[in-house]
Amino acid sequence: MEVIKTINLIQLLRDSVQKYGDRTALISDKQYITYSQLNRAINNVAGIIKQAGIGKGDKVALMLPNIPEFVYSYFGALKNGAAVIPLSTSSTSFELTYLLNNSDSKILITQASLIKKYQDAKDKLLSCHKVIAVDSLNQNGELFADADNDDSSFCSVKINPEDPAVIIYTAGLTGKPLGALLTHRNLCEELSMIQPIFRRGKEDVGLCLIPLFHSFGATVNMLNVIQVGCSTVMMDRLTMDGLFGAIEREKITYIAAVPRLYLGMILYEKASKYDLSSLKICVTGGSAMPPDFIPVFEQKFNVRILEGYGLTEASPACSFNRIESVAKPGSIGTPLPGIDIKIVDESGRELPRNEIGEIVVRGGNIMKGYYKDDAATASVIKDGWLYTGDLGRMDEENYIFLTGLKKRMIIISGFNVYPREVEAVLNMHPAVQGSRVLGKPDLMRGELVKAEIVLKEGYSPDDKEIIRYCKVYLSNYKVPREVEFVQALSN
Repeated sequence: MEVIKTINLIQLLRDSVQKYGDRTALISDKQYITYSQLNRAINNVAGIIKQAGIGKGDKVALMLPNIPEFVYSYFGALKNGAAVIPLSTSSTSFELTYLLNNSDSKILITQASLIKKYQDAKDKLLSCHKVIAVDSLNQNGELFADADNDDSSFCSVKINPEDPAVIIYTAGLTGKPLGALLTHRNLCEELSMIQPIFRRGKEDVGLCLIPLFHSFGATVNMLNVIQVGCSTVMMDRLTMDGLFGAIEREKITYIAAVPRLYLGMILYEKASKYDLSSLKICVTGGSAMPPDFIPVFEQKFNVRILEGYGLTEASPACSFNRIESVAKPGSIGTPLPGIDIKIVDESGRELPRNEIGEIVVRGGNIMKGYYKDDAATASVIKDGWLYTGDLGRMDEENYIFLTGLKKRMIIISGFNVYPREVEAVLNMHPAVQGSRVLGKPDLMRGELVKAEIVLKEGYSPDDKEIIRYCKVYLSNYKVPREVEFVQALSN
């Protein structure tokens, strides 16, 4: 399998457009978009972004679901030499204010239905004074028309491998999200690492269901797709009928998703009605797949499922099981080619095999650092090694097994939630004396957020009021699903 070496993501796009121009790149809502059409749409959006005054080194925020316009806007920003700030579509105006200000975003590209969040935050924004609604960009297929803004219009923007490509916000220990700055080199290195493992080819058809604003979703279901010239079916909302119907109709060969999807497939009673014979491989990551369910899935659907491990700060994948190797139950596989992984003790010394310690990783995919936070960067990158905060062990054959978390964190369907961020919001409520947030095991999502709350004297809100309050300030997945009122907080 050819490993394609590139120095930046725009070169990667150009190479694929040249090789695969007439092939289908994106399939969305019965719309089939070729690589040539994709490139024309990207150039048109790049022109719109340029006209908005965006240039080299600027920041462009995207708050979009899995629709083709996400891809157009992502690469349109990169063509201008800007960095992309992908934001969750479930971000509240409270969260949006911090994210846009911290990232120094100059413009937000979103959907008309989400603009109210921007408007609610507008008066508190320091640099983001422009918003574009993508709904108005592609009326009557105008983005696919032959563009005056062809590639030559953007050739003057020199993109270096070390230039920022994306800043992806991930939960921070202090309660405020941190922006992991990934360069063009980081992402290109990551792609060269995963391609020999995933072995995608131009005939493959993937499923783009994990949000593209998530590091895992963008790398495996957008960048890797464009790298090899295959097609991907874009889905924004999951229904099991829609999923199984898409696999059968579009002859999907490859799925990369979080465990929740595969557990849902196992439990879906009507699965046998659909022809899934096209499916060749499934990849899972973002959070741990319950080991007992992997053989169940493989037997039911006659397809191999490969589990891996990564984190936003590593672009994101670090280790994976291999197609040609027998998976060890509960293992996240072996290090990807080009990545060093070791298990260390509290002082950073490497531990013997099978002893439990912190997982640290090193490679060309490791972030440049947290945006505008040298202290946070120094706390996780030491002597070139990224300290993940995850605990694990490595056996004699380099298979890694996760055993726990060194940091207080909850993982919900692949999304990280730091309890301190939720506690900060709970403690803003006038009735709350103090709070403690913890994870509660959940089969489908891995964990759910539970809150223990001590009330101030004279107040008696119910759990529904607390949950409603949290929804104003927190993305839906961070909101507590269970609230318990206690006399004192547990340790």
